[in-house]
Amino acid sequence: MPFNKKNIAWWDQGGSGDSKQYASLEEALPYFDQPLYVLKDTKTSVYAVGGELRQDAGSEKDTLLPVVAFAPVCSPELLGDRNFSNIHGLKYPCYAGSMAHGIASVELVEAMGKAGMMGFFGSAGLSLDALEEIIKKLHNRMLGKPFGFNLINSPGNTAWERGVVALFLQHGIRLIEASAYILPTPALVKYRVTGLRQDAQGKIFAPNNIIAKVSRSEIAKRFLEPPPARLLKKLLATGEISKEEARLAAFIPLAQDITAEADSGGHTDHRTALAVLPSIQRVRDEIQSKHDYALLPRIGLAGGIGTPQAAAAAFAMGAAYIVTGSINQACVESGTSQRVREMLAQALQTDVARAPAADMFEMGVTVQVLKRGTRFAERASKLYDLFKKYESVDAIPEEERQKIESTIFKSSFDEIWEKTTSFFTKNNPEQLEKAAKNPKHKLALICRWYLGSAVQWATSGEEERKSDFQVWCGPAMGAFNDWTRGSYLEEPANRKVAVVALQMLHSATLLLRIQALRMQGVDIPTDIICKMGQPDFSGSINPENNQ
Repeated sequence: MPFNKKNIAWWDQGGSGDSKQYASLEEALPYFDQPLYVLKDTKTSVYAVGGELRQDAGSEKDTLLPVVAFAPVCSPELLGDRNFSNIHGLKYPCYAGSMAHGIASVELVEAMGKAGMMGFFGSAGLSLDALEEIIKKLHNRMLGKPFGFNLINSPGNTAWERGVVALFLQHGIRLIEASAYILPTPALVKYRVTGLRQDAQGKIFAPNNIIAKVSRSEIAKRFLEPPPARLLKKLLATGEISKEEARLAAFIPLAQDITAEADSGGHTDHRTALAVLPSIQRVRDEIQSKHDYALLPRIGLAGGIGTPQAAAAAFAMGAAYIVTGSINQACVESGTSQRVREMLAQALQTDVARAPAADMFEMGVTVQVLKRGTRFAERASKLYDLFKKYESVDAIPEEERQKIESTIFKSSFDEIWEKTTSFFTKNNPEQLEKAAKNPKHKLALICRWYLGSAVQWATSGEEERKSDFQVWCGPAMGAFNDWTRGSYLEEPANRKVAVVALQMLHSATLLLRIQALRMQGVDIPTDIICKMGQPDFSGSINPENNQ
């Protein structure tokens, strides 16, 4: 591969046994822990690792080789912001985001944590008793390895949110992923500020950390600012926090880490990563200049991370870490059914659709779900149209009621209401009180029964309700399938969550090294670029080799 450019330095092979020369760039690229040099002589170019770089050849010019380009040390461990990894006890700057109803399961969290990354258990949708058992189980299994839990905004069930925070504080859960929040809540603030203390040198210690998943700059700002004074005042008045905790809260951000969420599965604003990450980074910089926090808040990226190219792009844009989501659901450790994994393995990037969200149904909030192989999005949207059009169940024309009962509910409205009443009697009686006063709210609860049940049918793999499966999914799933096609990762049974993440990080590092050389004018053969972005077939990228 000839080069027509002037050398920038000289390479001395020296006496080190670690220095090597290769005729192929493909052989030299994987030496992540050493700089890679592109060497030139009068006939050809070679690639070298190790040895010594000299700026001036001096009298030894005849024994040295000219360097025309180089790629610095770059390994999967060094991607992103090392502060993020160090503070959270990670080897790699990557975590698996939470997916509700335990789809981000104990097994998934355990696999990520033991491979040097981290997972967040999907707490949403679980009862407090069930969640407490999960907390105990993960404590016993993880044995000091990093992990966290999700805390989802629950405007219709604030008692549940308060109860979850109480469990987290009681059992020493020190890291949560806060999702679907528009405004901070008292429970969220209480979690963050409980235990704040200051040492003799003035350093503030915050035992409880929040990673806030947001997709809008104005919401990011609320998390990057200190906890709201009005909520601190309220918590102080009720004795839930101390005066010292309230005082120290003014010197820390509500969330030390912000995950900028682009087009994803579940709740999403469908924003592109190229737009959302720089916007939230700018907000962070403005707030940092205002408050001068002792520790700069970090911004990571989620949504669309399904290929090494996407991961490399995220780190090239300055993401402190990356978050995987939709693709984890397709892995063997996820808490969903084998049928869903098979459906996801067939998905294309375009096989997604919007559907009403069960937890924010009346507000018109949507989630992104799988469209291929299920009619959930279509049927859930029909129910929302029904809710908007009619003020009560009784106002629905008989013919339309019968159609809904036969095609969507497979039961009568009365039977669904009995099931709904039974559920909310145990979990949130306030909803039933509201429905007794407001017939439209009763209609909303009946519609929400279908949305909530559709998740359970999917996770349990209830075959007779396959056409009603609700499977949260973003376009990253289709991109992942494109990337793995023809490799061992194409088969659902081979998709292990930690292997998938490590494969992406490994290939992303190779691609970033290639790009470093291209920026210096090195002409990289197309076949090498293509090959470096593909899954590794050697079996060397294994979590057991990365402890």
